[in-house]
Amino acid sequence: MNDNIDGNIGRRSPRGLRQFFEAISLMANSPWGNGPKGGDGDGSGDGKKPGPRNPWVTPDPIDINRGRKPRGPSALDELLRKGRGGFGGGGSGGGSQFDLGDSAKFWKWGVLAAAVLWVIFSSFHIVPPEKEGVITRLGSYSRTAGPGVKLTWPAPIERIRLEDVRAIRTMAVGSPNATDENFVLTRDQSLIDLAYEVRWSVRDPELFFFQLSDPEGTIREVAESSMRATVANFNLTDAIGPGRVEIEAQVQQRMQDLLNQYRAGVSIQGIAIRQADPPSQVDEAFKEVTAALQERESAINLSRAYQQQVLERARGDTAAFDQIYEQYRLAPGVTRKRLYYETMENVLSNVDKTVVEARGVTPYLPLNEVQKRIPATPPAAATKGGE
Repeated sequence: MNDNIDGNIGRRSPRGLRQFFEAISLMANSPWGNGPKGGDGDGSGDGKKPGPRNPWVTPDPIDINRGRKPRGPSALDELLRKGRGGFGGGGSGGGSQFDLGDSAKFWKWGVLAAAVLWVIFSSFHIVPPEKEGVITRLGSYSRTAGPGVKLTWPAPIERIRLEDVRAIRTMAVGSPNATDENFVLTRDQSLIDLAYEVRWSVRDPELFFFQLSDPEGTIREVAESSMRATVANFNLTDAIGPGRVEIEAQVQQRMQDLLNQYRAGVSIQGIAIRQADPPSQVDEAFKEVTAALQERESAINLSRAYQQQVLERARGDTAAFDQIYEQYRLAPGVTRKRLYYETMENVLSNVDKTVVEARGVTPYLPLNEVQKRIPATPPAAATKGGE
């Protein structure tokens, strides 16, 4: 070996020899090498001055016997010991040591499992039958998904938002129990306090989410403007009475037309007026007016019923006269006498005195007194006697 070293030294240049000896000197003074005079691996040489201590080797108990104070573990040993304790490793004295390679593998598998779960749960979606899913890609609209199992790119690349397109939603405008009154002007310059409900549903989720910044606020404003424009064509009597049904129909049509122009993606299902009262300051006066209007309507209905009754009676008399006329054309004399007898019977049926002008008959017959003297015969006895 010395021959090899000598040969190598001989072949080196003076500059190379200087670098070689500097490297040997550094190795001799390093904590992993021997002292100037050589020594064992723990850094204690055979000479008078011991070499530097190896930081990776625990001090030998022999140093205690030599009267030398033992040194504690190095900072690197303490760091490794704490790492082993944090990962379930043993402490000192023959325990298991911490393996950096196993920890790296553990973290790699954990991150991979978390990524797989994230992709699965953010990519597969179940859309119920009554809903539709609006899918956005990086915040922009991408497509609309129907009911069923749908697949998307994992979040945050694509997201899905479900919306119930079959639910009927209700929006109240003006409440009967609210302190603030919702005044609407009628055609005859009168004010009424209106409270109504708007029933609506989502027709197109894409337009509902992306066309308007505040869809529900827009629906409320459209409802108020449509109601005011419609009530302005009705007077007070119709607005608080029989004109409610027509007002509701016109407001629904107006709202649907305006929302279609706004491309709101909403369908108006109906309008229901819950309250149509005058202002509270004149409520008593309006109640009296309402009562008078109801009495007027009642009188008009009674007169119409009497009119209908008279007309029906006249029609019946006309039909009876036509029948009698047909009989009169066939037998005029007999029909004339029959009409005379029936008329006299109707006229004299409630008269107490009867005068008969005929030969051999007393001019005055007290027939009423005779009838009073005749005892009334029970119906059962009269029927038995007849048998």
